[in-house]
Amino acid sequence: MQLRAVDCRIQVIEEAEVVGTGERLYLTAPFWVLLILLLSTLPAGPVFAEKVKLDSSHWGHEAGEDCVSCHSKSSAGLASQWRESAHAEAGVNCMDCHQADRADVDAIEHEGQIIATIVSPQDCGRCHEKELAEQQGSVHAEAFAIIEDRLPALADNVGGPAMRAASCDQCHGSRVKVKGDGSLDAATWPNSGIGRINPDGSKGSCSSCHGRHRFSKAQAREPAACVRCHSGPDSPDKEVFEASKHGMIYAAQREDMNLDAPEWVAGRDYTAAPTCVTCHMGGAGKLPPSHDVGMRNVWNLNAPVSERQYLVVFEDGVKMELPESAEVPKRGSELVRPDGSSGTVKVVATPKRRRQAMSMVCLECHSKGFTQGFMDQFDSVVELFNSKFALPAREIMDALYREELLTPTPFDEPIEFTYWELWHDEGARARHGAAMMSPNHAWWEGMYVVGRSFYARFLPEARAVAGAKSPVLVDAVLAEDAAHQWLRDPGQSSPILGFGHEESH
Repeated sequence: MQLRAVDCRIQVIEEAEVVGTGERLYLTAPFWVLLILLLSTLPAGPVFAEKVKLDSSHWGHEAGEDCVSCHSKSSAGLASQWRESAHAEAGVNCMDCHQADRADVDAIEHEGQIIATIVSPQDCGRCHEKELAEQQGSVHAEAFAIIEDRLPALADNVGGPAMRAASCDQCHGSRVKVKGDGSLDAATWPNSGIGRINPDGSKGSCSSCHGRHRFSKAQAREPAACVRCHSGPDSPDKEVFEASKHGMIYAAQREDMNLDAPEWVAGRDYTAAPTCVTCHMGGAGKLPPSHDVGMRNVWNLNAPVSERQYLVVFEDGVKMELPESAEVPKRGSELVRPDGSSGTVKVVATPKRRRQAMSMVCLECHSKGFTQGFMDQFDSVVELFNSKFALPAREIMDALYREELLTPTPFDEPIEFTYWELWHDEGARARHGAAMMSPNHAWWEGMYVVGRSFYARFLPEARAVAGAKSPVLVDAVLAEDAAHQWLRDPGQSSPILGFGHEESH
């Protein structure tokens, strides 16, 4: 194995061992090969921290002092936040970030200067090149694109168009529209949605995690930076983390977290507890940090049926997940991505290698046996949800639609709400609870609620919709799975309900 730097990118000379045929690349070589291949899409730099490479002559716009002077009166809090920032310390001022070209679609004239209201990831990337390259290829950057065509059925129909801006867009982002006078359409702005499509075409919002105008590293490392969106029925990570052993230790030992450190590598710069960033983005041992929050995830936990995911890395650095059941693309082939663009496949990382990346974080505090045992428990819960509830429910719903017993329009019949909540809300809690070690959310607020909804709501509603066809469309599906055979033995007794003959003894 040899490495050489070419055009500021790491190149792999001797390729990894491959399995399969043709040009498909399945990573079966040592894990560091995967790390190099994934990181080869990014500009070369230090392993644990990327310093701004531009010299100070590129910032310190002469009009910046006027901005601060005026905004100290008109919006004093904003100016105060900036004064406490690393930007202010380095001499980076308002105009360095907000300056625009007259040709920009969102350019406006303000106090004699040409500026843009939105500071996009592309603007931040003028200095923070590595972070931009990682973020623009991440699942966060695609957070709006992956739901854009789904929004009307839920946000508009069940709620109303006004709910998009006030709720969905605040987390997922919007496609920001610019009016004829250069101002931003209030139906699409303001928001700091993580997948926002900005007027300059870039995706995302750095201030979603690094709140303006301090843009603090410490703030982004806090769980609070994530739980603004990762909370509630569909992504219950706030509740799960706080109820987990990790969350308990974090709350007790937060003062030892070293959150303001220039570099923040688990096992080296802090050992008190993990946060969301620790597991999903942070450096750990030889694993480098990354602004691609989804690179280490194996399962899609917010889907009707969870599948392990391949990670497809394109030549331009963009990444996309493909389920394990899909045909894995050949290297060099073209694929259509969630936003409709096409990309050339560079490498495909298997679920096994992605799990190894996540496990490297765990190993900074846990033994190999402990880590593997936890991963086995987690996988078993996901597989239980799939086999006992998700797959049968999907099969029954498919049959009801196929027989035209349900209309194609989502949410116009009660069973569609029941099915939606079964996987989107209750199933998500169970799977996330198992993923993050919260026994309460894995069972009482998770799989128990899934089972209750499946047996007490979904099946009765499905039988009512199916009518005379129920034995074929519903009951036959359950008969195929031994997990539901307990329903065929009504003579079993137990004191669990709080009454029965056992209670008298």
